[in-house]
Amino acid sequence: MGSKLTYKKAGVDIDEGERFVKRILPMVRKTFRPEVITDIGAFSALFKLDISRYKYPVLVSGTDGVGTKLKIAFLMDKHDTVGIDLVAMCVNDVLTSGAEPLFFLDYLATEKLRSDKASKVIKGIVQGCKEAGCSLIGGETAEMPGFYSEGEYDLSGFAVGVVDKKRIIDGSKIKEGDVIIGLASSGLHSNGYSLVRRLLLDMKKPDIRAYVPDIGSTLGEELLRPTRIYVNAFFALRDKIEIKGMAHITGGGLTGNIPRILPKGFSAHIKVGSWPVPVIFRFIEKIGNISDKDMKKTFNMGVGYVMVVAVKNTEKALLLLNKSGYPAFIIGKIMKGGRGVRYSS
Repeated sequence: MGSKLTYKKAGVDIDEGERFVKRILPMVRKTFRPEVITDIGAFSALFKLDISRYKYPVLVSGTDGVGTKLKIAFLMDKHDTVGIDLVAMCVNDVLTSGAEPLFFLDYLATEKLRSDKASKVIKGIVQGCKEAGCSLIGGETAEMPGFYSEGEYDLSGFAVGVVDKKRIIDGSKIKEGDVIIGLASSGLHSNGYSLVRRLLLDMKKPDIRAYVPDIGSTLGEELLRPTRIYVNAFFALRDKIEIKGMAHITGGGLTGNIPRILPKGFSAHIKVGSWPVPVIFRFIEKIGNISDKDMKKTFNMGVGYVMVVAVKNTEKALLLLNKSGYPAFIIGKIMKGGRGVRYSS
């Protein structure tokens, strides 16, 4: 008789999974806030909310993934930055309500678990959580042979934050004449990669490991530059200036995301040329012969996050943001009429 079939022979190695957990445990624990009361490995994670800090605490949640940017990570065999993207895409969304991120959970699914590679992914998630000030309190690692291509994996995440009800930021206080402040992105962030991959990997096919003088790095390194986390930018202003609205500029660019926070009957007027556009966007636009309209509808174009403040608070906001390490620019203003985004020179 032949040898008996086992779970391991079917493609799932439980022992490797246990080795992986032991490997990541020390760095994950470093993200724990005092409110965390369970360790990694339990069936669920417990977080004791200190309600004495809030008059009426409201929990805010968000979930997202990294998307096809992961394909670049596979090609470059570089896995220590996509975890930062995962955290950023979730906490930046939660932040728009004025919430402080509390904790984060991840989901890593792969064809075959390789603890060395998976640990690099978790290392990025840990780094992102530290920057956002939230705890990585749990997650799930799924080994799914035959479902994913060899060597590939997928990532998704889930963040929870808290804000006092009276301090929720929802855009309702935005008025005509308010100023739109744009915070610089670190590049493409995690959006538009289906277009980027089609253009650069399927059509033009440049060597992504080759140095590109105009960009100042290899193309692969630039495409893997992690999404900026804006939590500390918010903290720099939260107790000093009234922030009337915030938008995370993801897929759809300024055009698709700013209207999500505008009251009915108001529009955002954006001044073209009021902030520096990173070279990578012009590089993509030129070699792909992509229209300016499509570029603005697809990418953040150098602005990863937006805050709306009153005119009287503009200079102070810019000073505090730039001092905190977040390059910020006046990129437009709020006007009556419509509800979209209009560009002007």
